[in-house]
Amino acid sequence: MGNIATNRPQKALATVLFSLACLSPIFILAHSSPALAAEKAVPAEINPPGDIPDTQVFIDYLSPLGFTMKVPEGWARSDRADGASFVDKLDGVIVSVSKAASAPTVESVKSTAMSDLKTAERAVTVASVKAVKLPAGPVIRVVYTSNSEPNAVTNKQIRLENERYLYFKDGKLVTLELYAPKGADNVDQWQLMSGSFRWN
Repeated sequence: MGNIATNRPQKALATVLFSLACLSPIFILAHSSPALAAEKAVPAEINPPGDIPDTQVFIDYLSPLGFTMKVPEGWARSDRADGASFVDKLDGVIVSVSKAASAPTVESVKSTAMSDLKTAERAVTVASVKAVKLPAGPVIRVVYTSNSEPNAVTNKQIRLENERYLYFKDGKLVTLELYAPKGADNVDQWQLMSGSFRWN
């Protein structure tokens, strides 16, 4: 269950790619620290960037780690030993795989993973932890908001909204993370991606 809070480097990568595209300073990745939990939440943007267009094309991503799902075509892909990430400006999709002795439950996530998440990310506010039924089977869905990494020059941060889905089968736990600036309208696109997950 430790995998729920290990994906901050990919969020930093998203901000790096966004900054490079805009020829502005990049965001710097900070080390995980308990002090992050005490950070105050920054206000959401009035007109946040990050809407995935209704015309966005999705393609099948076949992971060598034993699953398939749809991801946005054209987003920057980075492969890792435990999964992959797909980022576009300040939006991101991260999938990672770890071993688990048993399927996660709402109770186990609340009792252990949430404290790890709040330590690893900035100013986390958890909205809900629920069991949901998706085509791949029973899944735990975590909804929360967090701060981005501060800009190296301006120190500006944005508020992010996040959804994590925990899929389990035969000792394998896949964590799917979807994130975007708070207020972005990605409900349909996020439902499409989370619902497209299939075990190979």
